[in-house]
Amino acid sequence: MAELITTGAWRPKAGAEDAFVAAWREFAGWASSMPGAGVLRLARDTSDPERFISFGTWESADAAHAWKASPEFRERMARVQAHVELFVPAELDLVATADAGAATVV
Repeated sequence: MAELITTGAWRPKAGAEDAFVAAWREFAGWASSMPGAGVLRLARDTSDPERFISFGTWESADAAHAWKASPEFRERMARVQAHVELFVPAELDLVATADAGAATVV
């Protein structure tokens, strides 16, 4: 199975940006210890500082789905979402990469 990328678009509640980042870091620390997890990242939009994007790689869709089905997932995700007005998740299949001038179709 191909690599899967999980993403989320987040808009924290006004004034809750620091609490959101702290909660996301705790959540991502746990998530990154799950089987099949790669690097998880959170970025802030430079043109819209109230918007954050998270993304992480998983060795397969099965690994990501097992993580989401784990008993702790809902509780830990709820701790992050307590600080946001909007969260839009997505799962992306990796179809191509580029590195050092060479592009590859996956």
